[in-house]
Parts: sequence; C-alpha cells; structure tokens
Amino acid sequence: MGSTSKKINLRTSDGEILKVEEAVALQSPTIKNLYENSCPRKVIPVPGVTGNILSKVLDYGKKHVDAATGKENISAEELKAWDDDFVKVDQKTLFDLILAARFLNIESLLDLTCRTVANMIKGKTVEEIRTTFNIKNDLDP
Repeated sequence: MGSTSKKINLRTSDGEILKVEEAVALQSPTIKNLYENSCPRKVIPVPGVTGNILSKVLDYGKKHVDAATGKENISAEELKAWDDDFVKVDQKTLFDLILAARFLNIESLLDLTCRTVANMIKGKTVEEIRTTFNIKNDLDP
C-alpha cells in the first residue's frame, strides 16, 4: 500500500523540485512559515539551500519524524548511531548542512552539525586547527 500522506513541493536555490511529506517538511519552522504564507502555491521556494543539501536535510528530518511517530521502530541508541553516520561527510557538506540547518531553523540538526565541528577542534593545537580547516595564518611577521 502506498503512502497517503500529503506532499509538499519544494524548489531549491539551484532550481530542483523536491516532493516531500508534509510532516517532514514542516519540521523546519522556515518551511512551515513559507508554506503557511504561500499555501495557494504549488511549489514552496527554499532559496537558501541547494538540492543536494536539502535532500540530506530531508533525509535527516524523515528519519527523526519516523522515529518520533513510531513509523520506524528504532531505539534512541540506534538513532544516535544513525546521526553519527549522517555527519560523516566532507567538510564542505558539513558546513553546508550547518548553514542549511540555520536557515531552516532546525535546531536538532544545527546542534548535531555544530557538535561535530566542535569535536573536530577538541584537543587540537591552533596550528592543527588551521591545518584541519585550511586557514591561513596571517598573524606571522
């Protein structure tokens, strides 16, 4: 039997149209506001996020909605392990996820991604941090 949940069409900053379950999309207060203020529209614009990153954000949202509603039988430990795997991405993707989580106002994703960056920094020297994030030292004489 197919899913009968209501779908919302989202247009990303790069023009991609993503069809997503309403319950998942409305996890974002930003999308919820755009949806409520443009309800007659068939497509909700999400100008701050590319299709690739929004797809990942929606995967995160779906996993958490399904876990919270019991649609997916998953323990808190299994969800944490899934989250840990979710943020095992390259730096650019991680920073894009942070920006998307901030733009979309998804606190749990913002916390997860920022905590990941904090763990990348933890216990490192300034020079190691510069190397990790490819930061030029412009303070040398």
